[in-house]
Amino acid sequence: MWWAAIAVPCALIAFLGWRALRAEAPAPVPPTHPELVRTANRLFVPEESPLRKRLAVAPVDEASSAHSVSLPAVVEADPASTVNILAPATGRVLALNVRLGDIVRRGQELATISSSDYAQAVSDVQKARDALDLAERALKRARGVNDAGSNAAKDVEVATSAVVQQTAELRRSEIRLRSLGEANVSRTSGGRALLTVTTPIGGTVTALATAPGAVVNDATATMMTVANLDHVWVTVNVPEGLVGTIANGQDVAVTLAALPGQVQSGKIAFVASVLDADTRRVKARVTFSNPKGLLKPNMYASARIAVPQSREPQVPTSAVVMNNDSTSVFVEADPWTFVRRAVELGSEDGGLVRVRSGLEAGERVVVRGGVLLND
Repeated sequence: MWWAAIAVPCALIAFLGWRALRAEAPAPVPPTHPELVRTANRLFVPEESPLRKRLAVAPVDEASSAHSVSLPAVVEADPASTVNILAPATGRVLALNVRLGDIVRRGQELATISSSDYAQAVSDVQKARDALDLAERALKRARGVNDAGSNAAKDVEVATSAVVQQTAELRRSEIRLRSLGEANVSRTSGGRALLTVTTPIGGTVTALATAPGAVVNDATATMMTVANLDHVWVTVNVPEGLVGTIANGQDVAVTLAALPGQVQSGKIAFVASVLDADTRRVKARVTFSNPKGLLKPNMYASARIAVPQSREPQVPTSAVVMNNDSTSVFVEADPWTFVRRAVELGSEDGGLVRVRSGLEAGERVVVRGGVLLND
């Protein structure tokens, strides 16, 4: 029938239109959950928040161990084993038997000096002896005459004074002669003596300030320096703020740029009583045995010293966040509810930092992911 021919196409068109409208309808939007809820000064992380997987919370520990500080240091020769070699008298250096860096033994000949001072010293002793002999004979005569009543007592006093003065002069000249070292005189010729310069200790020639042919005009000037380097000092420069924490007997671990990977362990043997006026540092010295000579004077070193400290809370450095110019941590007030708290930090060591104020041991803080809570 004619109406059936019209109804079927209309029904088909209506069905296709319904399908098209259904396909264009938007899919339902799933409900959203906030990552973080802020209420006054509290931050709450909801149960559905992905932040819960990114945050880590842990209790605050209390630090009681010593804190290690690293300070600059330098290797030095022990002054008690270091000798400045002086010329026994003025003169000319005829021979120099050592070079810089040579190892010498005790009593070894270092140099030979041609000097007229020694001959002059011998002459002074002889003159002093003759003068003393003359004064003693004059005193004897004065006493004899005085006993006979032929002169005044003052003549005896004058003669006695002359004996005392000449005795003192003889002692002075003899001391001068001994200071030149009679044992060091190899020979004399033409009023001049050849003096041998020797070393009183064994060690290494660490400084040399003369040469063959040089004229020694100042007997107090150092010709060379000999140091025994079997034991050396490592001198640590301690800042003024740490002076009160450094004392004799503290353990020190020393590393040197010249000896990478090697650690020299020792104890502080001496702390200076006076600060350097320019650097505002005090020197602390550590003694080391140096049988192989690996530690050489003037080497730069780094000294790590364990400094005792009071018990304080400590947290990982990752728990600390910056807020403008202040440092703070996030403290857990209730489960997954955090409060920002400003803290004053102390020393840092091994990834942990001490907290001087603002936090108590046992409180729970965010130790990982705190930056996600930071404004």
